[in-house]
Amino acid sequence: MTDGAVTEAARVLIAADKFKGSLTAVQVAERVTAGLKAAVPGVEVETLPVADGGDGTVAAAVAAGFERREVRVTGPLGEQVTAAFALRDGTAVVEMAEASGLQLLPQGVFAPLTATTYGSGELLRAALDAGATTIVFGVGGSATTDGGAGMLAALGAVFLDADGEPVAPGGGPLAGLASADLSGLDPRFAEVELVLASDVDNPLTGPKGAPAVYGPQKGATPEDVAALDAALAHYATVLEKAIGPKAAECAVAPGAGGAGGIGYGALVGLGASFRPGIELMLDVLGFAPALERATLVITGEGSLDEQTLHGKAPAGVAAAARAAGKEVVAVCGRLALPQSALQEAGIRRAYPLTEIEPDTAKCIANAGPLLEQVARNIAADVL
Repeated sequence: MTDGAVTEAARVLIAADKFKGSLTAVQVAERVTAGLKAAVPGVEVETLPVADGGDGTVAAAVAAGFERREVRVTGPLGEQVTAAFALRDGTAVVEMAEASGLQLLPQGVFAPLTATTYGSGELLRAALDAGATTIVFGVGGSATTDGGAGMLAALGAVFLDADGEPVAPGGGPLAGLASADLSGLDPRFAEVELVLASDVDNPLTGPKGAPAVYGPQKGATPEDVAALDAALAHYATVLEKAIGPKAAECAVAPGAGGAGGIGYGALVGLGASFRPGIELMLDVLGFAPALERATLVITGEGSLDEQTLHGKAPAGVAAAARAAGKEVVAVCGRLALPQSALQEAGIRRAYPLTEIEPDTAKCIANAGPLLEQVARNIAADVL
């Protein structure tokens, strides 16, 4: 496909993630479709909103034809919230952010030491109750740093302090953990395939661990980060006494540090296996057949930056498209990557909204119409 050349049989696949804070992945696809069709009325467009395991993963699955199921669970602060998972043919897509995500906290409120993943455990149990035999567990966007202790407690594990009382919710109180008993965990996990879908491969603790790298995003001060790191290290030591060396091995395994260490809880207690989130989600969403039908792929997310290259959705889409010999362009709110990095990732060109509207606040407020304009520009350049 050359610039300016109209191809009669052009078939565009829009496989973009959300623009965080302004548009869902579904809305991004709708706006890009509208812009392309305004410019080239006869163009064939297929949409497949994507996600990498973080917030928006259930919505992407529902857009791909999964059934949305809602359930009342415990939110990160202990209050009741409505959370959703997606189900199709025995496969459930469960997103921890639905039950334990930052987006569930009131504006400006953080609880780095006390936020719990208990509701994520309840959500997993709901997926089992619905008959799931395979569970894709998307972890990201969490309000929590409790190592998945809350999730495991909801599923039957017992964590006691020196007085024989249940340890209080959150990562901070794990400093007082005296004993752990995982023998009461829901036995159905031995029968199902549980796959941890995460865009991070951090270990549980240490300089690259969950508290140090992601704690500050959840409101943790440097003192909180140190306290959480020590508490999670202690938690892993107590689990090692309870179940043996597997507990220490899982703490340094890729994905253990995902979503405040909930990855660790899933690996150590629920027998989960780890796969990069976008890779797994592309499989689940049926990306390969859609890619085969396409002549051009449009991917993107709110900010194309250094993080994008490390396992975020656009990088995964571009890698798969390049392997199939398909041309890829990207849309984004802001672009913070040089052309050379885009090329290396398999993206021919990126179209940021800030090229049309340099004011970031206006860009976020008017992302929809701006994205339609960008799509018209792509049509002019590529179709």
